[in-house]
Amino acid sequence: MNLGMTLLLQGIGFAIFLTVVYLYVLPPLANAVEGRRRQIADGLAEAEKGKASLVTAQKEVDKLMAEAKARAADIVAQAEKQRNATIEASKSEAKTAGDREKASAQAEIAQLSVKAKEELRDRVADLAVAGAQRILKREINPQVHSDLLSQLKAEL
Repeated sequence: MNLGMTLLLQGIGFAIFLTVVYLYVLPPLANAVEGRRRQIADGLAEAEKGKASLVTAQKEVDKLMAEAKARAADIVAQAEKQRNATIEASKSEAKTAGDREKASAQAEIAQLSVKAKEELRDRVADLAVAGAQRILKREINPQVHSDLLSQLKAEL
């Protein structure tokens, strides 16, 4: 066969091949590539939305944390104030109880002092009477009288 004819037939075959590929193979491939491109673009858009959502969520978390810290500080301050009030009330109550105990003890001491004085007076009176009886039973002698007074002093 002739080289010119071979080239012509190969050119016609190649053109048919290109036409078939262009009409039947290329459109599904282009559609698949376009679908994949849209999928990637949608994924990137969703990622951007996710980033924005993450930033918004982080801001909201920071805001909530600040509110929680402020609330915790308020609770601690209130607890501190209540603790101080309770301590002051306890101090006041203890002081009042102490004053009552002190007054009661002072009253008891006063009563015991009066009672002791009365007992002492009775005892001194008894000793004076006993001393007078001893003096009167014996004869009056300055030496004996002095000895008896010494004994009375020792007993007091």
